[in-house]
Formats: sequence, C-alpha cells, structure tokens
Amino acid sequence: MTAADRVDSAYMAHAIRLAERGRFTTDPNPRVGCILVRDGEIVGEGWHHRAGTPHAERNALTAASERARGATAYVTLEPCCHHGRTSPCTDGLIEAGVTRVVCAMVDPNPLVAGQGLEQLSAAGIETGSGLLETDARALNPGFIKRMEQGRPYVRCKLAASLDGRTAMADGESKWISSEASRRDVQRLRAGSSAIVTGIETLLHDDPSLNVRLSASELPGMAPEEPVRQPLRVVLDSFWRMPTDARMLGLPGQTLIAGVAHLPERIAALEAAGAQVLVCPERAGRVDLLALMETLARRSVNEVLLETGPTLAGAALDAGLVDEIILYLAPHLMGDAARGLFTLPTVATMAERVALEIIDVRRTGADLRITARPTPR
Repeated sequence: MTAADRVDSAYMAHAIRLAERGRFTTDPNPRVGCILVRDGEIVGEGWHHRAGTPHAERNALTAASERARGATAYVTLEPCCHHGRTSPCTDGLIEAGVTRVVCAMVDPNPLVAGQGLEQLSAAGIETGSGLLETDARALNPGFIKRMEQGRPYVRCKLAASLDGRTAMADGESKWISSEASRRDVQRLRAGSSAIVTGIETLLHDDPSLNVRLSASELPGMAPEEPVRQPLRVVLDSFWRMPTDARMLGLPGQTLIAGVAHLPERIAALEAAGAQVLVCPERAGRVDLLALMETLARRSVNEVLLETGPTLAGAALDAGLVDEIILYLAPHLMGDAARGLFTLPTVATMAERVALEIIDVRRTGADLRITARPTPR
C-alpha cells in the first residue's frame, strides 16, 4: 500500500465512523458518511440522519461551503443520481466544484448502480470505488440484501442457559439472561426495521416488542431526538391474537400475518389498531419466504426474530436466517426444558446446521455469541 493509499484509507475510515452515527435513525435509508478534504485538511463532514433529510454528501457540502471547491469527497456509498425525497447528491457535488470522489462501494439500488459515478465522471470529476468496501457493506447488510436479493437481513436473537435451554417445560423463561444482555437486546431492537415473533410467544408472554431506551442511551442520537419504534410483526396463521394484546396499545405499528379466511377476526384486529396481512401459505402456515419478500417491498431492511424454537427452527431450516445472536447465561436448566431450535429435518450428523462464529463477547454475566449459518 502506497502512502497515498494509506491516506485515502484513513479518510474513508473516518467517513465510516460518521456513517455509524445513523445506526438507529436512517431506516429505511442506508447509513452513509462523507467527508470533504482539501489540501490535507478536512473542510466538511456529514452523515445521513433520517429519511427525508439531506444525505451525507449534502450535509458535508453545507459544512464546507466554498471550501468544497477543489476538494476530494470520501463517501461510504456511491452518491445518488436520482430524485427522491431529496435532490441528487451528484448534482450537489458537481455544483460545489469537487474534483475527486472516492466511494467505498457502488450503490446496489437499481436507481443508482454505478450511474452516480458515471455522471460524476462525465462532469470531469475523478472517481474511484472499492476502498474499505467490506467495512462499508457491514454498515448496511439489510439495505444491501433488500436491493440485491429482495429480502431483509434476518437476525435471530435467542437467550439460553449453558445447556442450551430457552425456557422451562411449562414455558417459564424470565429471566434467563442478565440485565446487561437485555439492555443489549434493546439496542438490537433500536437498530432493526422490524421485530418478528410467533403467536405462541405472544399468547404466552404478551410481549411489548418495543424499544425502551431513550435517545440519550443510543450512540449517535441527540437526547431530544425521537426514538424510532420498529414495525412489530406477529405470525398468526389463524388470527388468534387477542384484541387487547399489550403491543396494540403502544406507539408504533403492529402487523399481523396470517392465512385463514376469517373476516370477523380480521376486522376485530384491525379495529383494535393492528395492520393485517393475508399471506400465501405453506403447509397450512404463513409462507416465511413470501413474508420476508413482502416485508422487503415495505422497505424493511433488517429483521430481528424474537421467538420460540418452532418459528426459529422453521426460519433457519428455510435458509432465511443470516445471523444468530445467542446470549448464553451461566446456569443449567435441565433436560426437560425447551431447546433453541425445533429442527425435525436434522436426524444425522451429516444434516447438522453448520455455523461460523464471528464474534464472542461478554454482556454482564453472559456470553454473547454471534454466528452465521454456512451454506449447506
């Protein structure tokens, strides 16, 4: 790596750190950071805060003002070149007189997909892409998967004892994990577009599935900012959800996905404040792949699956789980307690679901293990 490459990498790393400030706020837009550098000095920086507000490039240009002329822009995602809720960033960069644009990755959005860089090049601006691309992709796994595959990125969150048990035989499960782990889950929720659970979990626990942290407890947010509540999704094939379920009275939206033709139940749930989605069925239940594709069309980038072993196992078996986050608590619950996944298709060692552990850390007294299923 040349000295110039090292300088470029350092500036792009700074832009990536800026993008991370939007982790809890930009959904459904990607998290993007940008800095403007002229004569070895950062003259402007910015990141995207919320959908509908100026993009990272526009914020950096505003900060730099006239000093943007002749500068190099380092941006974590290819500048947009289409009109949405804001005007194209390519136009702003060209009008400001920027002479070089380095982006970490090409935008997978078909409305951009290299056209932004082409537009900048046509205006005489030097362009480049691919610098720290792996780090930039890690900022937006859901946005990228939604654009490239038409599905959200799915994390399956589980808490278990050291012997792999998630609840006692009668369903008792409060609390397996530590308070520190439960706060960590709140941060996972805050960064998710939607939280998905099953009707059995709802009937047993009546969960809220909301974010219960203030803005001051979420890195990158100003104390006065509103905390976004992710969409709550309940898989309820036969519309058994009580109309007085706790989550229906909370801020944010609740979507109930089912398959049965029961107009009276559907009407009652809608009257209670729920959104209703009639889904294709698979073996008499909600078709999980079809549901995920529908959520993607609703601009859902990242799904947090918080549910019991049956739905968790079905999602894993269907190849829909991208990441497993397991909070492993230092106690034993015995062989009569419930397990992590119901996987009836696994009967031999050759049929095991292989995982790649990508991170292990402590959360209070627990271990938090992050793993990805490997292709079968």
